[in-house]
Amino acid sequence: MTVKKLVGKLHLWLGMASGLIVFVISLTGCILAFEQEIKNATEPYRFIQTPANGKLLPPSVLKAKAEAALPGKTANGVLYEAAGRSATVGFYNFDPEFYYVVYINPYTGEILKVWDEDEDFFHFILHGHYYLWLPEKVGQPVVASATLIFLVLLISGLVLWWPKNKSAAKQRFSVKWNAAWRRKNYDLHNVLGFYVMVVGLVFAVTGLVWGFQWFSKAMYRATGGTGSAEYIIPPSDSTATPVVSSVATGVDRIWLKLRRENPTQQGINLSFPKLPSESIYSYVNYRPGTYYKVDYHYFDQRTLKELSVDSPYSGNYADATFANKFRRMNYDLHIGAIWGLPGKILAFCASLICASLPVTGFLVWWGRRTKKRPVKRVVARPVAVGSQL
Repeated sequence: MTVKKLVGKLHLWLGMASGLIVFVISLTGCILAFEQEIKNATEPYRFIQTPANGKLLPPSVLKAKAEAALPGKTANGVLYEAAGRSATVGFYNFDPEFYYVVYINPYTGEILKVWDEDEDFFHFILHGHYYLWLPEKVGQPVVASATLIFLVLLISGLVLWWPKNKSAAKQRFSVKWNAAWRRKNYDLHNVLGFYVMVVGLVFAVTGLVWGFQWFSKAMYRATGGTGSAEYIIPPSDSTATPVVSSVATGVDRIWLKLRRENPTQQGINLSFPKLPSESIYSYVNYRPGTYYKVDYHYFDQRTLKELSVDSPYSGNYADATFANKFRRMNYDLHIGAIWGLPGKILAFCASLICASLPVTGFLVWWGRRTKKRPVKRVVARPVAVGSQL
């Protein structure tokens, strides 16, 4: 058996094993491509009229008003968006599990919407994309394994696509639309698979960063990273003497500090620590709609001193190493947002093609399996006169 035939067998059986999962992951990714644009067009509570001489309310006030809208629950953090956008106060817990977001006017304190994860269509799709709607402990490794197989399929597919000579190369870049359906289907699988390969590799690699710890660490080291590749929040000193009367007051002071030091910011996120050992987490965003170009800061909740940690998600973006910047870009690369709207359009089209590959691949296999073999003509042999029958 030649190497190419061996690769073909590997490509076939790995594709058969993972095809349905890859189809679901790709189709849900396609739906999620324009989530924010669709929500911005259909959810008016995301926007507000900015008053001419309006004064933003501090985090402590937004926290109190949001908690009044959800009695019995404690806010985890507040996000001030860019001008013209409502602020959001988040509530989440793992046991019992819930996730709410209160949209609030940051100038007046008016509650605009209480969003519930369980009622959101896109979060339903997101859970399918991450876990196949299975329990996380079951679905997450299944999705990660299928993503790893998809990476192998892309590489083996390139080996199978590679033409033997120049004349064969002409048939590798276009679909022969006037051919029989088996040939058209083969071309759709072969040609579209080649064109989507680079974007598919980006999908697979960035997805595997979340899927497997060993892959995440390997990618971080390969790009020159040192230390931990994970998201780490440093602890507060629970024995220190407080310099503020409450945690909420401390968050207010940090919010004022960040606004003063970053006048061109387009969003500030701050957490409300619930335990004495938790620090105040914050990030300052400079590019709305993305998550990579942010400055991460952590503060002791008692002394308000800034804390440092050896992690990609620490410090200013401008000061980050290549490895840390690349790691911060992982999500925005995965969804195409790093290239703006054109990137999202590319991600949408590529996801749609990726979803089609298991279908066309299965039809290639099925067509070969059911292909009629030519009927052999049987020629009667003349019988000699007097011979026995």
